[in-house]
Amino acid sequence: MKSRKITKDTESSSRRHYGDACAVAHGLDLVGERWALLVIRELMFGPKRFSDLRADLPGISANVLTQRLEGLEAAGIVMRRKLPPPAASQVYELTAWGYDCEPVLQAFGRWAARSPEHDPSLPVSPVSLFLSFRTMLDPVRARGLDARVGFRLGASTFLVRLKGGKIEVTRGSIDHADAVFIGQAAAIAAAVYGGQSLKTLAAQGVLMVEGDRKLAERFLTLFPLPAKAESMAARARRERRTD
Repeated sequence: MKSRKITKDTESSSRRHYGDACAVAHGLDLVGERWALLVIRELMFGPKRFSDLRADLPGISANVLTQRLEGLEAAGIVMRRKLPPPAASQVYELTAWGYDCEPVLQAFGRWAARSPEHDPSLPVSPVSLFLSFRTMLDPVRARGLDARVGFRLGASTFLVRLKGGKIEVTRGSIDHADAVFIGQAAAIAAAVYGGQSLKTLAAQGVLMVEGDRKLAERFLTLFPLPAKAESMAARARRERRTD
């Protein structure tokens, strides 16, 4: 009896639980484990196989990914289903409630982008890139723009629809796009957030544009990052100047 109680206590202590009535605390009970929010992020554009999730989250181990998927499934955020033949493979996808997490990811992303230590040149997955577009779009800069912009990232294609200062992103056909970017997500992020020119990236062979080049150039300007918060070093310098 005693050993059974010890086992139960050990299992309980291995799961994050704050024991706090605040909904923020409960939210962290649900998604506060390392990688959990990134798993949710990667499912925001539809279902994925386990192998695809691992490919887009290269730092995660198979064991940890299994644990996170099981935890999110138990919480009602993720569900499993089997695709019909000929695919007949198992995929993971968000529940309706799971998709409701996107505004949380967007608000958190906007806030974290203000960190002086945020480095937009680090690796980025395609889903992360397109979620950032939905998060960072400046409706004033996009005003009057009615266009379709396609993206061919290896075997994956995405279509961005801009109209009325708003943005829609879907996976799928880019046949009717006005301009198409061809490359990897990191190269597109370098152009949008890193200040790299299309000419430079094309010369490096990492990003090409087909179709309306002027539209492509304008597209790169639609997603300004927020102003950085003041760092401790900058604050110290400012205080020294005012002494």
